[in-house]
Amino acid sequence: MATSASTELDNLEKAKRSLSDDYVPSEDEPYMGEAQLSYFRLLLLEWKRSIHSASSATLQSLQDGPIREADLNDRASSETDWSIELRTRDRQRKLIAKIDSALRRIDEGEYGYCEVTGDPIGIKRLIARPVATMTVEAQEAHERKEKISRDD
Repeated sequence: MATSASTELDNLEKAKRSLSDDYVPSEDEPYMGEAQLSYFRLLLLEWKRSIHSASSATLQSLQDGPIREADLNDRASSETDWSIELRTRDRQRKLIAKIDSALRRIDEGEYGYCEVTGDPIGIKRLIARPVATMTVEAQEAHERKEKISRDD
């Protein structure tokens, strides 16, 4: 069974491949121009669709019936697999909220800019993580501050 992080990346890669256009945003064009915004909107919508599709498959499997393994070890293994699958789906549910937020930021003209500094996040980072809300530097500072708070 795939880990939730690899499943997330797989869904994102599927979404990127499914875009019929051969267009990929580059740093040689106006930042967050119409072409880039359109690309990211389509990518986010396709990513969300692929997550919903995977969730539907999980729901269908759950509705097919309970685990009926005769052997206790087989049953425990099946229950562990289901637990991992449900945690993955919960993580993806949270990801859908981030995708919706990114789509709202596109509509409001805020997509691609750091919510902390207001600086451009960067095309490469957005291609790797379309729901990013901070520059790498701001994210690292946030994580350092979070770690210090946890250690206290």
